[in-house]
Amino acid sequence: MPKLVDSHVHLDDDAFAPDRDAVIGRAIDAGVDTMILPAVDAASWPRIKALCANHRQLFPAYGLHPMFLAQHAPEHVDALSAWLDDDRVIAVGEIGLDFHVDGLDHDLQRHYFVNQLRLARERSLPVIVHARAALEEVTLTLRRTGGLRGVVHSFSGSEQQARHLWDMGFCIGIGGPVTYERAQRLRRIVAQMPIEFLLLESDAPDQPDAAHRGQRNEPARIAEVLRCIATLRGESEAAIAAATTANTRRLFDLDRRSN
Repeated sequence: MPKLVDSHVHLDDDAFAPDRDAVIGRAIDAGVDTMILPAVDAASWPRIKALCANHRQLFPAYGLHPMFLAQHAPEHVDALSAWLDDDRVIAVGEIGLDFHVDGLDHDLQRHYFVNQLRLARERSLPVIVHARAALEEVTLTLRRTGGLRGVVHSFSGSEQQARHLWDMGFCIGIGGPVTYERAQRLRRIVAQMPIEFLLLESDAPDQPDAAHRGQRNEPARIAEVLRCIATLRGESEAAIAAATTANTRRLFDLDRRSN
């Protein structure tokens, strides 16, 4: 069974409250032996820290998600700085911009995004980036800030936009959406892209694969994403698993963090 890394899963979400340990167990049984848990707001940081302390397969990332703007306060950026000093933290995330959801102040989003990018650069930590209906500005901001590495998760842009990210050394996270036949542009990108920039993710409990549409997603189901990508690329599942796992471990320096 190939070893897989889920580079983006919200296991602290209330959707997993009834059976969280069973979900983690099913993921491990499916070969997903490493899972990265990005935060969404300051209240989620202690939950994620406790989860990761109890499960050696889980690794924390702390950040302030743009969709949760109402829960953020200016002092949370200062607080985040201290949380990033934890030796087990592997990234700053989930951070970014979301211009799709109505009512989210764009300038305030930019303020939190830029300040968190600076924290990541100061600590040489990778970033886990959310970029919905804002990919062009996110890319420009990453380039303008400089000195960064990371992943744009749930990528849904064009091939040209993907190339701009790869040119900066950024990876793209691919999950359940690639399994939908209607996602033709995304499937073409994944079929032809340089494998060294590809990460697998579930984004659970959201974004299930086509076979589980409408259901709560789980990290175990990135095995379905792997199967789809292998078919699209005409390569073996083992080869895709080995490459994406190596990519994720390299980006987040997981071999050192695991010791």
